[in-house]
Amino acid sequence: MGLAERKERERKELRQQILDAARELFVHEGYENVSMRKIADKIEYSPAAIYTYFANKDEILDCLSEETFFHLHKRQRAVHDNLEGDALEHLKKGVETYIRFGLEHPEHYFVTFLLKAPATGDLTAGESRMAKAGRQCFDGLRGCVRRCMEAGKIKNADLDETSQAIWAGAHGLTALLITQTCFPFVERERLIRRTVEMLVSGVSG
Repeated sequence: MGLAERKERERKELRQQILDAARELFVHEGYENVSMRKIADKIEYSPAAIYTYFANKDEILDCLSEETFFHLHKRQRAVHDNLEGDALEHLKKGVETYIRFGLEHPEHYFVTFLLKAPATGDLTAGESRMAKAGRQCFDGLRGCVRRCMEAGKIKNADLDETSQAIWAGAHGLTALLITQTCFPFVERERLIRRTVEMLVSGVSG
């Protein structure tokens, strides 16, 4: 490996260290309580080093959310590319994949969907990394719903309204299981399966 390649690898590694440190701090201390200096202290670098990668913590949050959506979309594509058959089963698997991704990566999910922080751009404006990546993920769900409609599995429904309602339900369960850890939920697998079944049967019945 040449010098240029080594420096580029080290640059990428440091950037990821910054993102990982910021994510942990945002989750455990709250976005408003974290400064660029605190992020720098956590990875034992100077604040100046952080600023060579990110202009401010808003940009860090934007990149963290983009990263979450990137991995979620990758997971969704891997699932759907290996599925055949009924459109409703595709939709069910997509909703289940969303929920399981959030539960497997609770800190990523928390920062992207639950963190109390300044908005970095809405989902439709396309003004931020988060908006663009988030739209890509939502379009995957929307595509599943559209195929169900085209196959006659979902009738007399609005595409966007139905897609957003399904997302709201999936997000609700994911957020509850991540944040309400003291609640006596039924066995997790049962709850996930029941929720997915109710969400899909509710729009297809």
